[in-house]
Amino acid sequence: MSELGEYFHATRTADQTFSKPHPAMLLEIMNELGLAADRVLMVGDTTHDLQMAINARVDAVGVTHGAHSVEQLQALKPLALLDDFVQLRAWFKANA
Repeated sequence: MSELGEYFHATRTADQTFSKPHPAMLLEIMNELGLAADRVLMVGDTTHDLQMAINARVDAVGVTHGAHSVEQLQALKPLALLDDFVQLRAWFKANA
């Protein structure tokens, strides 16, 4: 067990619902937490994550340390494409 559960209000995995890039993971969490799409940001490191955000009609930020290339991630037009957690934290501070 990761013991990270206290840091999340809700989670979904592929063994609980449809796999990415199907939007179910995001849509179910949005429904559970009572969130509208304009209040949600998907942070992902694969094209599957970013495509899931597109399919759920929510904004997304990509991080470049995943399985897919920068070019593949950029093709899905995330709000930002960041290289590390320092950049991600700075992006949140500037945009949240």
